[in-house]
Amino acid sequence: MAATFDYDYIIAGGGAAGLSLAYCISQEPRLAGKQVLLIEPEAKNQNDRTWSFWADAPTPFDGIVAHEWEQIAFRSPQFEQVFKLARHRYKMIKGLDFYNFVGQALAASPQLVRVKGTVETIEDTAAGVVVHTSAGTFRARYAFDSRPPQFQKRPDKYRYLLQHFVGWEVETTHDVFNPKTVEFMDFRGEQQQEARFMYVLPFSERQAFVEYTLFSAELLPKAAYEAAMREYLQKLGVTDFKIGYEEVGAIPMTDHPLPPAAGRHIINLGTRAGRAKPSTGYAFKRIQAHSAHLVHALAATGHPPTDLTGDQWQFSLFDTLLLDIMQRQGEQTRDIFTELFTRNTPSASSIFWMSALRGKRIFR
Repeated sequence: MAATFDYDYIIAGGGAAGLSLAYCISQEPRLAGKQVLLIEPEAKNQNDRTWSFWADAPTPFDGIVAHEWEQIAFRSPQFEQVFKLARHRYKMIKGLDFYNFVGQALAASPQLVRVKGTVETIEDTAAGVVVHTSAGTFRARYAFDSRPPQFQKRPDKYRYLLQHFVGWEVETTHDVFNPKTVEFMDFRGEQQQEARFMYVLPFSERQAFVEYTLFSAELLPKAAYEAAMREYLQKLGVTDFKIGYEEVGAIPMTDHPLPPAAGRHIINLGTRAGRAKPSTGYAFKRIQAHSAHLVHALAATGHPPTDLTGDQWQFSLFDTLLLDIMQRQGEQTRDIFTELFTRNTPSASSIFWMSALRGKRIFR
């Protein structure tokens, strides 16, 4: 007797990964007949994070890009330079704009149902999945799980750091910033045996997002991040400014294996599937590529792809090497990046290195 399903696909979690997959399914005509349930613990109706990413081609989200830049600046005590990008652009999307854009597309899709609830367990069965939630129990052919990963740490074998930060959207009383240039990494401050730098996204001469970012194992008191940002602004001649939006976060940075699936019918998404680049935290474009990869296979074959992520092994090795240096001798990170920027220009061949340097943001 054939199994009975409530839905074809259940998506657990309505963050960047869950919403991206739901949106991608809604845009695929070959999946128009599939019924999708999106289970999310809370409505996304606040600007709780931003995502920045590199792009050298149009994306489905270009209409909601808040700003983009064609130049980046790198600064350290030994080397400073502004690089004009060639075919790439550095783009930023605000979380609320993304939530609203995807929400409108999903509201117009008759195949998709959104339910508020918490996913408790997902059972993999011979024919599909049984998903137990605070809103009830549902059955589907496949479940896509974007809940935060849970695993037992193995510090004897893997590396565990945090990329942690506090950022302010500031408005000054006089012209300070260059809206054409991202201050990509400013390493001129004290490193204190860790990787520490300022990161600035300028929107106009008087408005910018200023962030103090660290790669280390422990968080700082919030006042320490704020003091570093005030000191940075003072060096720019800024003593009078208004703080609008504030962003606070800590992204796990680890080479601990994060499996792409938890069973034959349970496919992991987002951080749970290792879509945050382990040595930088970059995730937005990786999530979009993962969603497109999954949806293409579902539309073509009716099943997820055999290779669920398409990752290449050598890049995980690069992540491990960088994480190892950051964990053992974090202050050397500044010298490594200085050498990379000294020897490379932002051409097609070297943009890989630049995209490997800066982390934003899954979970912001």
